Amino acid sequence: MCAGRPLRVVLAEDGVLLREGLVGLIARFGHEVVAAVGDAEALKAAVAEHAPDLVVTDVRMPPGFTDEGLRAAVELRSARPELAVLVLSQYVAQSYAAELFDSVGGRGAGYLLKDRIGDIDDFRDALDQVASGGMVVDPEVVRRLLRRRRDPLDKLTGRELEVLALMAEGRTNAAIAAALTVTEAAVAKHIGNILTKLDLPRTAEDHRRVLAVLAYLRRRPEPTAQG
Repeated sequence: MCAGRPLRVVLAEDGVLLREGLVGLIARFGHEVVAAVGDAEALKAAVAEHAPDLVVTDVRMPPGFTDEGLRAAVELRSARPELAVLVLSQYVAQSYAAELFDSVGGRGAGYLLKDRIGDIDDFRDALDQVASGGMVVDPEVVRRLLRRRRDPLDKLTGRELEVLALMAEGRTNAAIAAALTVTEAAVAKHIGNILTKLDLPRTAEDHRRVLAVLAYLRRRPEPTAQG
């Protein structure tokens, strides 16, 4: 979807200072913020009016400051499966991330902690990857989920868990190999073992990778949900 061209972005963030800062940052990347709003209803109206390439939304927004932004994002993706969505959150919220990635099989979806915005290169790359149909999960979300989720994934070895965590960050086989200092052939073997051990259906390889990440994210309900 992105392919290096400027994106048309709808931004939803109730904090005025952060919203204005994000507008400037996204413009600095060469993209156009066609609407910047402060609540979920305005987000849905802006998407209907502008038909953007990408939505960037906070999880918590008025009136309830619970999960309005996420709910709006999932609803929008249900109506427009091609719509890319990058969700921003102050906290790690496993249930929110799993629901987002359940929509449209995780394609064109991202979940970042707001702290990640401070790393300009990471934020720009996340925008581009999500807009291109990829999946982005904040590394800190992955790390915390890994600590919480070892029991349901006990069929996997320690190395396979490391590979799966890096898959959840959206890394390619080559990038995983570089991070773990192993060969790409070794990474491919680990991924094959992961897909087999998680008993995923025989479909296209890319789709099975998404299913593996989704299984990783949603195996255990979170005791509390904060956005």
